[in-house]
Order: sequence, then structure tokens, then C-alpha cells
Amino acid sequence: MKKFNFTKRDISKNLSQNTGFPINYSKKLIKDLLFILSISIKEGNLNIKNIGSFKLSKKNERKGRNPKTKEEFIITKRNSINFTTSKNLTKLLNSNK
Repeated sequence: MKKFNFTKRDISKNLSQNTGFPINYSKKLIKDLLFILSISIKEGNLNIKNIGSFKLSKKNERKGRNPKTKEEFIITKRNSINFTTSKNLTKLLNSNK
């Protein structure tokens, strides 16, 4: 199984090649899409039909420990995003086609 790590640049190049848009326009589309997604997630849950849903969860401050040195430190409170795939996307990914 190959592991793919995409950057915004990779996605922009791929979009540009597949649509014929200029690379700078593709970069702007990706940047704007990520901005819209982040704003929508901050406002509440974001559901994208046939793809999945994003949910903002708040993590509280807690103690952490370095496994090598056993040194304890405080992990600050933060926001995290949970993504749940839709049934249609899960079915598509699990199909043998």
C-alpha cells in the first residue's frame, strides 16, 4: 500500500492538469476552499453530502509525559477536528472496482 502525502502545491498542480486552469488560479481555488472549510467548521459541524462530516471538538488541558525521559509537561487545551466519512464514500472505498 502506497502512502500519499499531498501538499497544497500537489493538489493545485493536479487540479490544473485535469481542468486546464492556470496553476495560479488552481492555487487560489484550493486556498479559498480551505478557508471556507475552516470558517464553516469553526461555526459548527460541517456536512458535505456524499463525502462526510467535520466536527470541531475541544480538548482540555492535561498532563503529558515524554516516554524516553519520563519528564512530565502540560499539554495545552486546543481544538481538534474529527472527520466521519459518509456511508456512500465508505461503500465506494470498500468496493472492489
